[in-house]
Amino acid sequence: MNWLTSYVRPRIRALVERTQTRTEVPDNLWRQCPSCERMIFHRDLEANQRVCPHCGHHMRVGPEFRFKTLLDEGSWQKLEPPRVSPDPLRFRDSKRYVDRLKEAQSKTKSYDALEAAEGTIGGLPVVLAVMNFEFLGGSMGTAVGEAFIAAAERAIERRAAFIVVTSSGGARMQEGTLSLMQMARTTVAVARVKEAGLPYLVVLADPTTGGVTASFAMLGDIHIAEPGAIIGFAGARVIEQTIREKLPPGFQKAEYLLAHGMVDMVVHRFELRATLARILSLLLRPVPLPATVAPPGEALPATSAGSEAAAHGEPA
Repeated sequence: MNWLTSYVRPRIRALVERTQTRTEVPDNLWRQCPSCERMIFHRDLEANQRVCPHCGHHMRVGPEFRFKTLLDEGSWQKLEPPRVSPDPLRFRDSKRYVDRLKEAQSKTKSYDALEAAEGTIGGLPVVLAVMNFEFLGGSMGTAVGEAFIAAAERAIERRAAFIVVTSSGGARMQEGTLSLMQMARTTVAVARVKEAGLPYLVVLADPTTGGVTASFAMLGDIHIAEPGAIIGFAGARVIEQTIREKLPPGFQKAEYLLAHGMVDMVVHRFELRATLARILSLLLRPVPLPATVAPPGEALPATSAGSEAAAHGEPA
């Protein structure tokens, strides 16, 4: 062994290793906007509520983000989702369905594609349910249906508004007819909320499609969409192939649906919480009855003029 192998080579190797360690940069510091394709520093993106500062594109966000940005700070807590059979049909394609569920749960740290929390917005009670597109494309299966129904029942119990943020590709194919049954079950849950006289608001985020659009997503008292969100039932390409016509520009975008009366308003993410608080203040706060209107079953109190007339035996 000569001095090159015993002394020089170890020194060079140590120098290279130190240089590599210093120059290693985490691969999650920059995000590319899917719309304008410009790179955004992760801190700037978070400070901008995950809206591209260059083109205004609203990136997809999960339940935890919605809970923190929409609900009053310190007012909310998550609702425990009901547990269901993980693979009722023992479905398998290229991979077992139960394995896909485990991978999605490990990736998102969520039980399924819908999470709910109870809290307040502007001091008013709400139950907020949020769909997570990162969990198997936000697809609706039995677990999503059960979580939605449990959240609706909690809203009725608390006499709170029920708000749902949708982001879904539709019904979950791995559960077959059971997933389609959730369309009817969630529709019944919405009807119960409305029968209780409580507001049901829907925030349509990108994308909202398929069986979710065909059920609870379009049953709100008020529909709010985020800018640029894709909202529809079938995909644009499928529609074009079916009708054999070219669709108009912007078809199924939130702005197009607003112009054609399908949604009530398109609201930027910066203004969403304030908008919800304003709507809830109109729908939830009790309105005092005018002085000339008596509550049901009660008579109006006599006025001073009427009392004097009655004392003299004269009509008021």
